[in-house]
Amino acid sequence: MSNTIALYPLSNFTFRQDRFTKEAQPEEDPSVSARLQRLQNNYEDFGMRRTVEGILVVHDHGHPHILMLQIANAFFKLPGDYLKPGEDEIEGLKRRLDERLAPPPGIQFDQLPTSSTHHEHNNNSNDWEIGDCLAQWWRPNFETFMYPFIPAHITKPKECKKLFVVQMPERKVLAVPKNMKLLAIPLFELYDNAARYGPQLSAIPHLLSRYNFIYQ
Repeated sequence: MSNTIALYPLSNFTFRQDRFTKEAQPEEDPSVSARLQRLQNNYEDFGMRRTVEGILVVHDHGHPHILMLQIANAFFKLPGDYLKPGEDEIEGLKRRLDERLAPPPGIQFDQLPTSSTHHEHNNNSNDWEIGDCLAQWWRPNFETFMYPFIPAHITKPKECKKLFVVQMPERKVLAVPKNMKLLAIPLFELYDNAARYGPQLSAIPHLLSRYNFIYQ
């Protein structure tokens, strides 16, 4: 993939929050301990979990912003999730992006407001343009900590999370689950801000520094 990425204005993207909003997608686990227990159960059945997430970049006022989901007005995460056993990474990420952000099934584009129907071929599900894998994070044990490397004494990591840059089209209609918000977080807010966003999200400005952005 080229080291140049075209960024389109945040105003080009419609975030549906009305009748086109997706049904709520509650977290599968009520607590961190429950999530780690499910990870352990799945590891025993299927081996290491593979997770994929997308870094969706737009711009606002000439500065790159990352589209992130916010849950419970506090928790931020990139769109994506774990893969099915044996599932292809790229196709799996497209499926997960559809689950999180594509308009609900049965919604015809002629039902959308006129301002949202331009370039409607860009709104088809599973048409995401997946680019480079920018990072791999490893979970060595059934604990919350993940690292951008496999610790030397770990031979069987429990999870591998890959972050892919996603080239956004010129326009797109995005439908957000009712229990989530889709926010555009500027790179200057993420940079060196692990206290608020955690080490994975705060590292995104470093990951994107290899690219030249062309503001459309």
